Amino acid sequence: MTQDPIKLLIDIPRIHGAHQGDKVAIAFEGHDLTYAEMDRRSDQVAGMLQQAGVKPGDRVAWLGRASEAWFEIFFGVAKARACFAPINTRLAIPEVAFILKDSGADLFFVSPEFYAAAEAIVAEIDRPIRVIGVGDAHPEFGEYAALRDAAPVAILTPPDADDDVLQLYTSGTTGLPKGVRLSNRNYSAFLELRHQVEGFSYGADDTVLILMPMFHVAGTNISFAGLASGGRILLQADFVPPNVLQAMAAERVAHVFLAPVMINALLQTPGVQATDFSSLKSVSYGASPISEAVLAKATEAFGCGFIQFYGMTETTGAGTTLAPGDHQGELLRACGRSWATLETRIADEDGNEVAVGEIGEIEIRGPIIMAGYWNRPEATAETIRADGWLRTGDAGYMNADGYFFVHDRVKDMIVSGGENVYPAEVENAILGCPGVADAAVIGVPDERWGEAVKAIVVAVPGAQPSAADIITWARTRIAGFKAPKSVEFIDALPRNPSGKVLRRELRKPYWEGRDRKVG
Repeated sequence: MTQDPIKLLIDIPRIHGAHQGDKVAIAFEGHDLTYAEMDRRSDQVAGMLQQAGVKPGDRVAWLGRASEAWFEIFFGVAKARACFAPINTRLAIPEVAFILKDSGADLFFVSPEFYAAAEAIVAEIDRPIRVIGVGDAHPEFGEYAALRDAAPVAILTPPDADDDVLQLYTSGTTGLPKGVRLSNRNYSAFLELRHQVEGFSYGADDTVLILMPMFHVAGTNISFAGLASGGRILLQADFVPPNVLQAMAAERVAHVFLAPVMINALLQTPGVQATDFSSLKSVSYGASPISEAVLAKATEAFGCGFIQFYGMTETTGAGTTLAPGDHQGELLRACGRSWATLETRIADEDGNEVAVGEIGEIEIRGPIIMAGYWNRPEATAETIRADGWLRTGDAGYMNADGYFFVHDRVKDMIVSGGENVYPAEVENAILGCPGVADAAVIGVPDERWGEAVKAIVVAVPGAQPSAADIITWARTRIAGFKAPKSVEFIDALPRNPSGKVLRRELRKPYWEGRDRKVG
């Protein structure tokens, strides 16, 4: 096999820009950005940043819709040896202000949809922040395209493997967001590993559809893998199911990553059965659990191989993979085997590896483990053991063949009458029930059992499943103590941007005024 010249992320525009400069790298809303343009514009961005006083190691923040400019700026920041920090656009103004303060970024790129928010955010920060508008003119913000095109030639120095290149913030579902420091070393390992992981080694002629947000590791990694291969990235900033189906057919999409909630939405979109999916080579999924019922329907509808990725931001998105050929039988509940060169294990609280089949915490070790949390040495030490094992916070087990099975977040576990119940297992049982579109399971206070299993259900439009039907359905598929004792119906489940159900919000009304001692 010919050696891949792409060793660092900044090699992508430099090498492809030199060897296939006229080829489209990013297609976005009618605009095409070629590899040569991406290389030239990112050079200009690096010069603009240096002129603005950005130094190696500084953070540069972004708040906005994904666009071709995201890639120009990201690669420009990397070339200047600074670190790009895209911020979750769904956060409230105080949350974004916290992240901007925490990052230390003095340069803040914003798209027009967030100009008003940016004004309010900057007002909450007690240091000067220079805001640059990426799009329509703003009377007080710098204008990105004009500043980029007028920038002096950048003075580029060779990057260091330990330079932080991307800082993604955790969703903050269990507290304040933490900045995950991903380095050149991490992404060099990712770029090398992608050739050994089915579902990442894309072809140069492939179109890769990007639907995950670019402040999420799935959005960045799928994009980087597609660009590293010299392929074409088709970017959609908003997930609109009819538009996604139309693009898959018209643009001859070969690969796409979808969170399970997106897969479920597409399956319920009128016209899905008539959509031409013949160009699809793979659908990758991850970021949250998927039910076997949804997976079976999706496999039939899309007619291509499905690949599950299990990982987290702190592992540069890497971990385990369930290949298309493994999507059968009991492995439908697995998250796959460990990536090559990585170590994955199940450990107890003290860091001792447990026996095959025994439930413990999934831990990962290897060159893709983050450099640490930004400004959080204590949190870093709690997450990464002294011997390099990263604690994922997920409970699961490994079978005799080396396949890993995720039960749920350790903190989401329900303890009912001394028995451990993992919500994802119960949800998987419920989601096949006729009339159920979506479901989440939580533990609620119970005087006798400590916690009782409760299902929060979203019904299929027009259907009226009863609580008794759902409980009976679950009891025929899982042990009685795991089945829900009660059911509540709501219009939609609260989820974070990656599709994970915010169980904390669902639990809150039931645990108000109590100390939740378990789970």
